[in-house]
Amino acid sequence: MKKTILVVDDDPAIRTSLRLLLEREGYDVALAANPPEAMSVVRATEPSLVLLDMNFSHSTSGDEGLTLLRQIKIFRPDVPVVLMTAWGSIPLAVEGMKAGAADFIAKPWNNATLLELVGAFAAAPAAQSAGETDFDRSLIVGESPQIRRVLDIVRRVAATNASVLIMGENGTGKELIAETIHRNSPRSSQPFVKVNLGSIARDLFESEMFGHRKGAFTGAVADRKGRFEMADRGTIFLDEIGDVDAACQVKLLRVLQEQTFEPLGSSRSVKVDVRVVSATNAPLPRMVVDGTFREDLFYRLNLITVTLPPLRERTADIEPLVAHFSAGRAEFLPEAMELLRSQPFPGNIRELKNLVERAILMFGDRIGEPELRKAIAGGPTMQAPNSATIGDHELAMIKEALAACQGNITQAAARLGISRQALYRRIEKYGIDL
Repeated sequence: MKKTILVVDDDPAIRTSLRLLLEREGYDVALAANPPEAMSVVRATEPSLVLLDMNFSHSTSGDEGLTLLRQIKIFRPDVPVVLMTAWGSIPLAVEGMKAGAADFIAKPWNNATLLELVGAFAAAPAAQSAGETDFDRSLIVGESPQIRRVLDIVRRVAATNASVLIMGENGTGKELIAETIHRNSPRSSQPFVKVNLGSIARDLFESEMFGHRKGAFTGAVADRKGRFEMADRGTIFLDEIGDVDAACQVKLLRVLQEQTFEPLGSSRSVKVDVRVVSATNAPLPRMVVDGTFREDLFYRLNLITVTLPPLRERTADIEPLVAHFSAGRAEFLPEAMELLRSQPFPGNIRELKNLVERAILMFGDRIGEPELRKAIAGGPTMQAPNSATIGDHELAMIKEALAACQGNITQAAARLGISRQALYRRIEKYGIDL
């Protein structure tokens, strides 16, 4: 059965070009020039995907597009909507994603990239019809609307080979989402290789990622497989992708484009079949504009973007998370739960887990509000980020941890929940004096 793609754009040239492109790929295409026409199609049938322009009637505010998006989601909440917008209107697209859009693509687009995106989302109804029971979400705790929206996108894209970029603050569970994508993919029986790019020194990058041959450098006493080769036929998870410097970005881009690389000390190329899932808490779109992150690499990584909400925006999940972390070892009384729901949790789920563990260690199997307040006072204190950037928030956390540990790198890294190498890289990144 053919999938139907609804294209909504006031430009007849764009509608025609998209219709020809999509029909050539075997899709049925419905066209709409304005919101009333689009809603007429949506009410009469359920398309597999909507490609939606953000502006109509010579307007550039995007208000019409956002209004239409919300209307479509009311009538067809399960139909993915991909926004089409100019590069300069990226903030508008982000606002659209908060309103329920699945993703966005910047104009002018690359046809191959657009078709990959369409293929990933248009496959969703068939994947979903297999039923919730076929979807392994055992790593993810919570039933809030925010996390269910995330899981809906994960369910849609897991069955494809699309590259996925997971964005969110530290401690929101990006690695667990990456593993959930792998578990629900056709590659689930193959390796899932995790790489913390923030902990790999620049001079070791090629050896770690692509491997080396015996004698390639001093200390190379045997052949060694790199992470990409280990992940062949499976999934590689590139965590902290925003920490990769310019030279290493070029080397990554080649592998993502060609799926080939040369181990250090070898003149023969190795070809791999690897799906790439990456994650960052860095503002990559802004880094692209600033010239600190390659635009071509950014587009290679984020065919599909999954944005994880901070814990303060999904407080309904705090109670099941506490039950999961306590694992029957302690009872958190209602007043303690109420206090937990009022906390800003700048460290998100990781901070909540540490707090639960600390409260149980300090006070045993019954935790009320007084005990919980003492447990909170016994840990690191941070205010939730508001207008500050994620980078400002991270810098403040590092400085506080270093001060609390009197400059001891090992203790500060353990307190922050990262490796010593990752902490050293951040100290260098932010120019922190020890």
